[in-house]
Amino acid sequence: MRGEPGRRVVVTGLGAVSGIGVGVAEFLAGLRAGKSAAGPITAFDTEGFDRSTACEVKDFEPDRWIRNLDVRTLGRASRFSVAAARMAVADAGFPESGSALRDIPSLISVGTTDGESRDLDHLVEEEVDLGPERMDPTVARRVPAGRLSSAIAQEFGLTRAEAVTLPTACAAGNYAVGYGFDAIRAGDVDLALCGGADALCRKTFTGFYRLGTIAPERCQPFDKDRKGILTGEGAGILVLESLESALARGARIYAEVLGYGLNCDADHPVAPNQDSVVRCMRLALDNARVKPEEVDFISAHGTGTKANDITEARAIRQVFGDTAPPRTVSIKSMIGHSMGAAGALASIACALALTEGFIPPTINHDETDPECGLDCVPNQAVAADLKVVQNNGLAFGGNNAVVIFGKSQADWS
Repeated sequence: MRGEPGRRVVVTGLGAVSGIGVGVAEFLAGLRAGKSAAGPITAFDTEGFDRSTACEVKDFEPDRWIRNLDVRTLGRASRFSVAAARMAVADAGFPESGSALRDIPSLISVGTTDGESRDLDHLVEEEVDLGPERMDPTVARRVPAGRLSSAIAQEFGLTRAEAVTLPTACAAGNYAVGYGFDAIRAGDVDLALCGGADALCRKTFTGFYRLGTIAPERCQPFDKDRKGILTGEGAGILVLESLESALARGARIYAEVLGYGLNCDADHPVAPNQDSVVRCMRLALDNARVKPEEVDFISAHGTGTKANDITEARAIRQVFGDTAPPRTVSIKSMIGHSMGAAGALASIACALALTEGFIPPTINHDETDPECGLDCVPNQAVAADLKVVQNNGLAFGGNNAVVIFGKSQADWS
């Protein structure tokens, strides 16, 4: 069930910053409990909006995780990214000093939708109200999106690292994992820190609001009475390395990355294309050498909009069959749509589900939309012996990315 010949790629470290928990233990507990991060927006003034609920990260203390960089030089998304990387590296069993990583050929790939748009919001407000000469230069220096990945390299002092930021919107976290998978499998690098990060910002909230897709209080993917998305924020970073490296280190292995698929149909700015989603899922399954009937559950993109949910559900049934498609869940019901972090946090959820033997729930679920026709594990997590899971990421402009994960094996021979 592996992709093209090359080194096998495994996940050995996880770092999560989310509205339902900071750190992998809290994130896991939130997934199991079906915790909701929804609450009133505090990140910006919501006067004039008749809907003002989102899924913010609470009680985040960047100084707890960021050791070597001046936190003031980092925007909120970069703080999330560096903190999640610190968590993931520690979880993978590397020394906290980072000296063991310094000379390892490495890749840092971080996906994003907004970069540091919260800082951009602030700078624009200053420019309009006070004039460009009064814009804060410290904030202005934090804006480049490349900081989401380069700051990780700087935090750990990595001297042989390629740092890339992938701006492929809501599928960017999955793109980043795919990039790392290829680099490890081909032997280009020995270590990859992959994931995504975004911070809640007025620009993106307003864009979805003007599209009429912001839910009033809760996100209800695949429910017949769903009313839209809740924007969110956070970061997820996964440590990828070769199986040989992990075994030599005696590292805990959460999951194997079996393969992935990418495509971009550019069919419509915001509406998903069913045939394109089908093609992407089939590309991923083919790359992973996995048959549809071997997939135990799907972590759906599952935004809670009619356009996404029905299109994605129909595409799933087209690939997996109408009679018994895999159980399909959306963790966005809990953490909201965290944009570039969405695929990364869902990848972490997939790795934890494989390791811990459960399927997280789709919460806020009252009655499944008959047009979706999926078992979306409503409201309560369920125990499950999982072997293969699929993570869907579908972005505006038809940027689709699907990653397939497999269960860690007791005997890797």
